[in-house]
Amino acid sequence: MNKVSIIIPIYNVERYLKRALDSVLAQTYQNWEAIMVDDGSTDSSGEIAEQYCRKDKRFTLVKQENQGQGVARNNALKLIKGDYVMYLDPDDMYHPQAMEICVNASLRDGTDMVTYTYNHTYRTLNKWLHKLGLGDLHPKYKHYTKYDYFVTENIFEHATECNQPIGVNKAWKVKHCQSWRCMLKADLARKATFTPGVNYQDVPWWAEILLNVKKTTIIKLPLYYYYPNPCSFVMSAKLDRHIHSLEVIINETDKLFENASPNQRKAWNLNFRKSFQCYLEKKKHKKKRCARCL
Repeated sequence: MNKVSIIIPIYNVERYLKRALDSVLAQTYQNWEAIMVDDGSTDSSGEIAEQYCRKDKRFTLVKQENQGQGVARNNALKLIKGDYVMYLDPDDMYHPQAMEICVNASLRDGTDMVTYTYNHTYRTLNKWLHKLGLGDLHPKYKHYTKYDYFVTENIFEHATECNQPIGVNKAWKVKHCQSWRCMLKADLARKATFTPGVNYQDVPWWAEILLNVKKTTIIKLPLYYYYPNPCSFVMSAKLDRHIHSLEVIINETDKLFENASPNQRKAWNLNFRKSFQCYLEKKKHKKKRCARCL
């Protein structure tokens, strides 16, 4: 049975961590290891992680001084022993069948990446519940026996950051570049590391994945439960950090695509780079507007 390595960076998430780790324990697929990296937490996150290590030997905890989520993930990659890699943010959760469905799909289709989506209702409702100061929503999981899927050897035809115009078939679009929305073969995962110290670390990472992946299974199932945590690294960042980070990731991806094929460069520029460049310009415009108000 193929082993799945789950990488979980941890920093001051004592409120959410238990439900994230419980979602790993609840997996119908049992052959996994979870590598947790405590990135210098100052709350009880480290103690909670240690409790799970004592509860189940499949959990491993590594501690480091605070260096950021990217370094934590990169350090965990050095320790993986599985055939596949999945990423889990510590304020989020997996569907109980996430690993089972992804591993079976990869073996069935001979693919080195399986992508899935997240539960939009869970994200939206929790966003409003948080604004109203109410408790978190606890999802009811649907059991999946059949599902639609699509297999491609050209992921560039399906990956996008853009909203699709009306009339375009959206059925097999892999939208956005979050690392938690796919399962990767370990050899592919090791080729793509994260850029330390910036927001949007998933963007250069995703660019490297796209350039190296050979065959992909796209599944339109909400196997991930994303929680909009206002204290997260990206959502709590200041404007200058957003601007700097966008400049860094755009430059990094430009370098990655220097040796790519013309079609790959064209697809990346149209479906990703253009969106991030527009986002950068909006942030810069906002900074100028704020400066005029001082």
